[in-house]
Amino acid sequence: MAGLIDLIDDDHTGIAAIGSYLDGLEAKARWLEVKQLDRDHQRTLYEKAAHASAIDIAHFVGSAGPRQEVIHDGVNTLPLPTSWQRFQKRFCRPEGNGAVQARLFGYNEGPSRKLIGPGFFVAIPTADRPQWSARGGIVVDYFQVPDGEVADGWPRIVANDWRLQRFVYHETRDFMRRVSRDVSIGAAFKREKPLDHYFVLCRRPAA
Repeated sequence: MAGLIDLIDDDHTGIAAIGSYLDGLEAKARWLEVKQLDRDHQRTLYEKAAHASAIDIAHFVGSAGPRQEVIHDGVNTLPLPTSWQRFQKRFCRPEGNGAVQARLFGYNEGPSRKLIGPGFFVAIPTADRPQWSARGGIVVDYFQVPDGEVADGWPRIVANDWRLQRFVYHETRDFMRRVSRDVSIGAAFKREKPLDHYFVLCRRPAA
């Protein structure tokens, strides 16, 4: 039976078939498939995901309430030891009503956080900026950091030019595309230039 890598490698297999395959797996099996993807497979997956339905805020937090943490396990393509390529993006809805809710707060958790920093961000839709929406329906924007309360237990909010964070997160945006119900793929841009670095996220089931 073909696995995720086989489906990505097959030029005739589109994102709909890849999404259906991932949706048919249990959460643990889904993550086992996702976390083995290297740079070439993530790049190809990002390209195929251009044909998926647009990703939205709900993909990342579902029906979670304000300041309720939702965890996405991730693997990136940075030239790091394998253990440092594994990380989490943690999201929450902000407090408030109206248009302000069309955004999420978040940060990065993993082995590098204590050394580099949490990499706080604000995730927003890209629909009103055609150049951005072509890259993905949601942008994880490190030019912004949360301006309100976040989930309990999160680290202290710091700007992304703080200490070693400036070399990783400062002036960076990640553009997200949908892969399946629980999986998304992101591409990193620095000052509007593509870095050819990618990461894939797999949302954990609600507790």
